[in-house]
Amino acid sequence: MDKHQKILLAINLLGGVAVLASYAQGLGPSGVGNALWGNVPQGLRPLYTVSMLTATVGYFCFSAYLFRVTSSDLLFLGRFSFNLIHGLYAAILVASALWLPLTALFIQEPSAALWWAIRLVLLVTGVASLALVAALVVSDADASTARLVAIVGAIAFSFQTAILDAVVWPYFFR
Repeated sequence: MDKHQKILLAINLLGGVAVLASYAQGLGPSGVGNALWGNVPQGLRPLYTVSMLTATVGYFCFSAYLFRVTSSDLLFLGRFSFNLIHGLYAAILVASALWLPLTALFIQEPSAALWWAIRLVLLVTGVASLALVAALVVSDADASTARLVAIVGAIAFSFQTAILDAVVWPYFFR
């Protein structure tokens, strides 16, 4: 395992635990549960369920690919290194870990500042996921099937984070 893979593993372990812990707390017995849907129409909720599943599979697909390649195999536009990937993962995971606690607090004590904080973490996650798609598309790596699967997985993940979470959910939530 090279240096970039170790850093990516650490980011995923720490960030993944933070995201899962935020969900466990927010969805646990004393959590906010169904209130997280806000006013999202019942007809859209199955789309979210399917998208969450495909986004999760997509996350594992692009992550598996990025864990497989070495830093010397992958540059972005001949310039950016794996530090770009580390930053995007960190942004996605930190913002994702903040969303549910902020939303739970907003449900209990609504305020304009909290609403903008929620919008900001959703925007950060969505933009970082779209940047990850772009990085994979323009990378100097070979045109392998694994890379194509990683790109498709990143697109599925980005649909969830950049469209459903950052645009659709806030529109209907309030």
